[in-house]
Amino acid sequence: MAGYRLQSSGLRALRPVAFGADPSGERMARIRRSPHFRDGVFQNPGGTARIRPSGSTRDLAKVYFDKDSRSRRAPAGAIPVHPTTLADISRPPATGLRLTWMGHSGVLAEIDGHRVLFDPVWGERCSPFPFAGPKRLHPAPLPLAALGPVDVVVISHDHYDHLDLPTIKALAGTDTLFAVPLGVGAHLERWGVSEGRLRELDWHETTRAGGLTLTATPARHFCGRGLRNTQHTLWASWVVAGEEHRIYHSGDTGYFDGFQDIGADHGPFDATMIQVGAYSDFWPDIHMTPEEGVRSHLDLQGGAAAGVLLPLHWATFNLAPHAWAEPGEWMKDAAREAGQAVAFPRPGEPFEPAGKLPVEAWWRAISGPIAHPWRRPRSGGAVAETSRGDLDLAGER
Repeated sequence: MAGYRLQSSGLRALRPVAFGADPSGERMARIRRSPHFRDGVFQNPGGTARIRPSGSTRDLAKVYFDKDSRSRRAPAGAIPVHPTTLADISRPPATGLRLTWMGHSGVLAEIDGHRVLFDPVWGERCSPFPFAGPKRLHPAPLPLAALGPVDVVVISHDHYDHLDLPTIKALAGTDTLFAVPLGVGAHLERWGVSEGRLRELDWHETTRAGGLTLTATPARHFCGRGLRNTQHTLWASWVVAGEEHRIYHSGDTGYFDGFQDIGADHGPFDATMIQVGAYSDFWPDIHMTPEEGVRSHLDLQGGAAAGVLLPLHWATFNLAPHAWAEPGEWMKDAAREAGQAVAFPRPGEPFEPAGKLPVEAWWRAISGPIAHPWRRPRSGGAVAETSRGDLDLAGER
């Protein structure tokens, strides 16, 4: 049966291949030795991570199925995709650093003569099933095969909108290296990536790939792909440093004080790639708003409005109640207030952080009116703590 594996453990069960594999053996032993793994699960920095305030399930359903809400969460026309070609990204960047946003959290970073691909998702849906789940709002800017050789693929965590089975299986046939958080290697090995091409890191661990240094740094999120979420795979942000340039990719994360420590240890950065979409007051601690994204960038830069911020995690999949273009509009406001340079490329549009930045609000042509976005109080507001019956993130009990 295509896409499934027959397992025998007393009872026979079908497990979709897209669910990946649970860590075992020496990999699991290494997980248990991690200082961030306690009480049988990985722990978040910054205390309890809340995802669904008590009594909100019905309210969340109302928001998702409300007719007006549904219309706001999809563009009124085709999202403009830059017609990227191999020629666009085969010429070396004049400044030594070029970023190409592939949509959602996917970025091709060309840094000091090396090519790094973050969180690549070329699949049509971020789901374990090809017939259900959130579907792309725009096509991939170019076929994966047309991307050319990649030195390192970096994965932030194992959620479907960041770790995509069709994409990984296609890349498994190349000779690229994979840098992943602790435990995530089990999925990749099941999908055909050899152990020798895996660099599996705990927070604060570092690996070398050619002339690059890659460091897994903390993030505030959670993990899991199957029906039984064991919380045995880590989530991470990433620092990539070359001979001349340094960049940061946040993965998925809520705002927390650790950005200051990451900046002090590894910054400043020529560019940061920051998650600012799919936020909601229903899950205030695991995704950032645009305002929080700007705050995290400033923390990473030692409090200064410096470097370039590339907003991620928006305009590709419909994953939250907010209007699809709201993260872009809100980011423009927040960045202007902070005096921070932000790039707004169309999906597939290469740019060099030290060169001319794409700043046009391209989404306005295909979005309806966007109300002034809500602003989460800096203290976290009066959102209730997660009840015992709600999803427990990262083992915080």
